[in-house]
Amino acid sequence: YGPKYSHLSMPVTWIYALIFIVGVSGNLLVCLVILKHRNMKTSTNCYLFSLAISDLLVLLFGMPLEVYEMWNNYPFLFGLVGCYLKTVFFETVCFASILIITMVSIERYMAVLHPFRARLKNTQQRALRIILILWFLSVLFSLPNTSVHGIVLQYFPNHTEVPGSAICAVVKSMWIYNWIIQLTSLLFYVLPMSVISVLYCLMGLKLRRDRSLEIKEMQMNIKLSSRKSITKMLFVLVIVFGVCWAPFHTDRLFYSFVATWTEPLANIFNLIHVISGVFFYLSSAVNPIIYHMLSQRFRIAFLRVIFPHYMHLPLFNKMFFSESLAMPHNGLFSFIL
Repeated sequence: YGPKYSHLSMPVTWIYALIFIVGVSGNLLVCLVILKHRNMKTSTNCYLFSLAISDLLVLLFGMPLEVYEMWNNYPFLFGLVGCYLKTVFFETVCFASILIITMVSIERYMAVLHPFRARLKNTQQRALRIILILWFLSVLFSLPNTSVHGIVLQYFPNHTEVPGSAICAVVKSMWIYNWIIQLTSLLFYVLPMSVISVLYCLMGLKLRRDRSLEIKEMQMNIKLSSRKSITKMLFVLVIVFGVCWAPFHTDRLFYSFVATWTEPLANIFNLIHVISGVFFYLSSAVNPIIYHMLSQRFRIAFLRVIFPHYMHLPLFNKMFFSESLAMPHNGLFSFIL
């Protein structure tokens, strides 16, 4: 198996620690903002809340396990059940995140191109039902990859077990694992990213085509500055999401397509694996940062949670609630902006 830990373990651990602090605090703030402010409790914010919970699970449970394994590549100490739980956990949260983001994009597309229909359909109860379905599908699609994993042991020539050699790895035929990885990368990255990109392009074209601002603003209750902010936010979210998840799927596909390993290929894979891990966890921490950087309303909401005594300042309340009244409450970017 080689050395128990890589020479990159120390710097990567420090990077993980920084991502952990920023990600946990940011996603907790997102959850608190949604829970504490009544005007934030919209159907789309249910998706955002679920996404924040998914990111928190990754950071609180997935990252510590990976840091431990980074310093102790072997043996795997949690047995067969632990191997199954580890695999199903990572697969589920990955699939749930992309499904939720895709659903939010579809909802926002409907809100921009068909605002009145979206207002009638988008309710919290409907959003909660869809979220439960998405999580169920995520667990269901995680089972094939989980089923091909198990505990691998090494043996001496006399067929006695090598002490401390247990690892959680693929135990079925590699072609099955390769097929699963390639199919899930297609279904849970390439296809959703393509759909999201098309939706965002259509929304951008729609917002740019709408020149009769007085009529449209009366119909959709959106100001011109907000329309421009929505376009910018859509573009940033798509780019950041695509960049953060690309190394993760590159890592999986690289491993699935290599039939014969050589030392140069192994070195390239190890480097991709480290980079993919950093960006994987970064994707769980970056959304609150984007909201803070691009949304005055969200920055104010953060302050209201961190410094509750600000709620009693008249100017603060005027800034927050005047902006709230000017925004629609049935879409992702109505919440952000």
